[in-house]
Amino acid sequence: MSVKKILVSLLGITLTVLFLGSGYCLAETATQKVKKYAETVLTQLAADPAIVKAVVVENAKNKSLDDIKKLDEKWIASDGIPSYVKERMDSPMGKHLAGIRDTQYFFKEIFLMDNQGALVALSDKTSDYWQGDEKKFQRPFQRNAVFVDDVSFDKSAKAFLAHVNVPVKDKGVVVGVITFGIDMDIFWMTPM
Repeated sequence: MSVKKILVSLLGITLTVLFLGSGYCLAETATQKVKKYAETVLTQLAADPAIVKAVVVENAKNKSLDDIKKLDEKWIASDGIPSYVKERMDSPMGKHLAGIRDTQYFFKEIFLMDNQGALVALSDKTSDYWQGDEKKFQRPFQRNAVFVDDVSFDKSAKAFLAHVNVPVKDKGVVVGVITFGIDMDIFWMTPM
């Protein structure tokens, strides 16, 4: 059997392999592969009782949107890792997320959001604190479904990532969102 054509995008967006001669064709985009992975593995991670509890506890604080936006402005303007970022990374949940991140080479960052899109905990510093104005929070929260964002270069992770966003549910009700930053250059080559 001869391989006539192999198309592989540099960003890992599409992987198509076409074998001619035997009539065999295998085609799967990396986005399809990531969505399948999200609907099986990542939804199970989002159901982790510790993750659900951390979101429920954060939601009970009833933070005002004004306070969230003020911290977001401060977060965006900060250099390095200030104490208010470090405390979310070094919290028990931040360490838990870092532990999950370290289980797969293609996980570059994981962050957890409350019911307003404010960060509860994170494995690595993100560009901003409030995700509530972004699709990565809005779509999974409002639609109660996995949302795979377009692949783009993430400055904080320094890689081409697909943000895979999964609703976090408490007794069937969406209470927050967890985002997995997946390095697509590594992911599409990983056997599943």
